[in-house]
Amino acid sequence: MLKEILYDWGGANVWLFHVINNVRGDYLDGFMLLGTRIGSHVLFPFYLAAAFVVALLVVGRALRHDRLPGQQLGLFWLGAFAVFSLGYVADGAFLMWIKPFLDFPRPPLTLEPGSLHILGEPEFHHSLPSGHASFAMLVGASFWPVAGKARPVLVAFVLWVGISRISVGAHFPADVLASWLTALPVVLLVRAIVSRCLPGSNQMQQAPVPGHGLPVAK
Repeated sequence: MLKEILYDWGGANVWLFHVINNVRGDYLDGFMLLGTRIGSHVLFPFYLAAAFVVALLVVGRALRHDRLPGQQLGLFWLGAFAVFSLGYVADGAFLMWIKPFLDFPRPPLTLEPGSLHILGEPEFHHSLPSGHASFAMLVGASFWPVAGKARPVLVAFVLWVGISRISVGAHFPADVLASWLTALPVVLLVRAIVSRCLPGSNQMQQAPVPGHGLPVAK
């Protein structure tokens, strides 16, 4: 009964899967496959390195315009790196335990053959939660405090990866939603711990500096 309410959604989970999975097109399929690829957890070093480059550019820009002490802004970014790294370990450990423990079947094993479209290699087990969607949320939530005007990009990234997992036939919508709802608390918990260990790393006002799009300290 609990599964019918929380996972099946009275049949809406499968219905929504078909709605998304049945929207096809050559360019759309390629776009969704790309979304799945960029949401892989094996790209963690790439995202960490890319964020480091962005941090160098942002801190350098702040120093040039004297908008915020470079050391303080660097501390904000250091906190984001710590949250991302520790969150990656914590979320990965959680997924390694919960996915085989629940062992929910994936769409190819649940639905009638020919009723769904599969892009890439078909997967059959460990559907709940989606590791790709969880990693995307980890990226978005970890760097949210320092993203500034780039926050819509993070939101689009999280949605793109999540929807792509449904489009390629790898997960049900409930798997994706569960991933977002589990990864976000992990990030918030890790951020709370990092903030206590690294004072000032999360004390940032959300409004950008006029004309520069940089966050300012409280």
